[in-house]
Amino acid sequence: MTFNSIAFLIFCPIVLAGYWLLPFRFRKYWLLAASYFFYMYWNPVLVFLLLLSTAVDYFCSIGIERWRGKKSVMKLLLMVSIFMNLGLLFTFKYADFFGETVNLLCQSIGIGYRVPKLNLILPVGISFYTFQTMSYTIDVYRGDFHAEKDPITFALYVTYFPQLVAGPIENPRNLLPQLCKEHTFNWDDFTAGGRLLLSGFFRKCVVADFCGIYVNNIFNNPGNANSLAVACAGGLFCIQIYCDFAGYSEIASGCARMMGVKLMRNFDKPYLSQSITELFRRWHISLNYWFTNYVYIPLGGSRKGKARRLLNTFIVFALCGLWHGARWTYVLWGACTGILVCLESLLDINRRFGPRWNTPVGKLLRRTGVFLLSICSSLVFRSESLSHMVVMYQRLLTQTGFGTAYLQQAYQALGLTTLAVFQLVLSLVAMYKLNHWAYREPTPAASDHVWAQRISVAVYFTLIIGMCWLALLVSKDVAGFAYFQF
Repeated sequence: MTFNSIAFLIFCPIVLAGYWLLPFRFRKYWLLAASYFFYMYWNPVLVFLLLLSTAVDYFCSIGIERWRGKKSVMKLLLMVSIFMNLGLLFTFKYADFFGETVNLLCQSIGIGYRVPKLNLILPVGISFYTFQTMSYTIDVYRGDFHAEKDPITFALYVTYFPQLVAGPIENPRNLLPQLCKEHTFNWDDFTAGGRLLLSGFFRKCVVADFCGIYVNNIFNNPGNANSLAVACAGGLFCIQIYCDFAGYSEIASGCARMMGVKLMRNFDKPYLSQSITELFRRWHISLNYWFTNYVYIPLGGSRKGKARRLLNTFIVFALCGLWHGARWTYVLWGACTGILVCLESLLDINRRFGPRWNTPVGKLLRRTGVFLLSICSSLVFRSESLSHMVVMYQRLLTQTGFGTAYLQQAYQALGLTTLAVFQLVLSLVAMYKLNHWAYREPTPAASDHVWAQRISVAVYFTLIIGMCWLALLVSKDVAGFAYFQF
């Protein structure tokens, strides 16, 4: 089930109502059943992979805690958990990718051997829930967290529907205690969750899908595009992918907050960053945290000298690119991003140039530079193949020009109209204002005007939900969440 569907519009209120009407001791069963239904709605058979991952990590973590003093047994159980999760991930996500790579290599050197294609269905969210369960087992192994004895509670931690298929990848120390806690209905939490929900729907159903129409016009048919059209498509894709994933994260956080659970914030205004390094600290924060704690630090982090730190950084970004999908453009994107971050660190750009650029104009120029680099990297990330990427860069670098005819060509290639430009600008302004409203925490003084708050929230609910679902139903280009494929 996707958040931007009629099914979820029916599902969510029913789950919320059941959660608050049921006694505390029944709530976890209700949420677990709802979470499995949410996941099985798309393909019921794939739930067995989720059950397998849950069962293996539950018993491995119990065993690790049971044999705490026996390092050999603990390591064996940890390896079982890691190999099982990575095995599932590799088999369903990367087996055909590496098989095709082997076939190309064999063909290039004249060997007739071919790896058969498996053509397996990619389970939705497998990259997210395998990473989340692995982090749990690793934390138990390290002694950072006690193993959860109740299998229902642990299963709920793995399958909790708001963040099951696209994160945020929650740390057990944050999510598990909240799932065990008896929450009482709190109007401030409920309305705060509602604001996040609305902001997320607006980001996805209005801004992301609207930008996606014009992005697809260029990437699906680059032959008619000049350099300006390609650059605009890259910029719109940056906005699209941000609003798509940040929108999902806000909807997830909003649903959870309405049940009294606070998920971690997954995005923090990344396009206000003044360096590439800062951008990735603000972008997909939960994945950044995961790679830092479970890959970068175990590799040695920054403890073994500058050269080793740069190598570890590059490895993390290369793996992050591969995590996004079984495609060479993702690997190249991760490697190029890793090189940029390493160069920033090697040249110590923030220390050398930070003070002299610490003015409003300087900050604006640095943010503009970061966004332009994001546009260049987006052409790699969005391209379907390396050959597709080459075509996009050829159009960007060779089809230059100026004048009215040049602008008109870009306008037509994108499929823009004057009304569409106005709608796009208006939606971006509305998103900016809505985002401030969504993250505003309640203040004590506001409690004096509780009924005015409730009326205003009801009005917001009516107007914005109506706007989002009208966009969903009317648009011919409605798309699922991009990060579901990761």
